[in-house]
Amino acid sequence: MTTLPYTVSESDILEKVVELMEQHHIKRLPVTRDGKVVGIVSRANLMREMAHQLRPDMQASAGPDWWIRAEIISALGKQDWAPDVTIQVKNGIVELSGVILNEKERQAIIVATENVPGVKKVHDHLVWVEPMSAMAFPSPEDEKAERVSTP
Repeated sequence: MTTLPYTVSESDILEKVVELMEQHHIKRLPVTRDGKVVGIVSRANLMREMAHQLRPDMQASAGPDWWIRAEIISALGKQDWAPDVTIQVKNGIVELSGVILNEKERQAIIVATENVPGVKKVHDHLVWVEPMSAMAFPSPEDEKAERVSTP
């Protein structure tokens, strides 16, 4: 790890990302917005995108809601860290609910869901239960909705 890593902005063009990786022999670059890390781009991400560009026939097409749900279940099932969550899909809009024991799982589940073709929007209703205290915390989306609805 380095104290001053190379980073890219989420608005940077792909050529800049590739150039930095090649020039400095980097496999992953933090992606920033307003000076804060919002993600990471890896060589694997670039390779997948390149494969999709070269072989459009390999791109999965969006299917009906049952197909989208099955693809999400399959994607999460391949991850040993992924907890069992309830997945509902209606018109390409996904509702995620259930319990997570690690707050980092929330974002990973959402990203995995968003990467499924046909997903238009993801609603997060996952409840984080902190294992040491057993305190439960609603999703930021549910917390915001609660504040809006409370007079």
